[in-house]
Amino acid sequence: GEHRGYWFHTIGQRKGLGLSGGPWYVVKKNVHDNAIYVSRGYDTDKQYGKLLHITETQFISGDPWGNDCSSVPIAFKNRHTPVFTRATLTRLDEGEYVIESADPIQGIAPGQFAVIYTPDNRLCLGSGIITGKPV
Repeated sequence: GEHRGYWFHTIGQRKGLGLSGGPWYVVKKNVHDNAIYVSRGYDTDKQYGKLLHITETQFISGDPWGNDCSSVPIAFKNRHTPVFTRATLTRLDEGEYVIESADPIQGIAPGQFAVIYTPDNRLCLGSGIITGKPV
């Protein structure tokens, strides 16, 4: 079918697709070909992952590393969920990190933000943009 452009759609989106016989969900996007992939089901094993590559990361509450550690325990939120997820944050390069979630999470959507918190969920440390780059 036709659509207005991949940038108007987010992984996990259900509303505004203009398709009948649903519900339909955006399950994948191909930026190179301006294609979106939809499925009648969203809660499948393929829609879960544990690794998020993030970039343009900004910290607002101090450096979580201290003395040159390469990985630190964190909590994070993905999308608009109220749930904190336990994870490890690993620095790859300036502003570039990998979040490895303790549990598989649904809806890892490139272009969305991952928000990083202290392990006790009390302090927001910062955020980064999810790239979708394989890790």
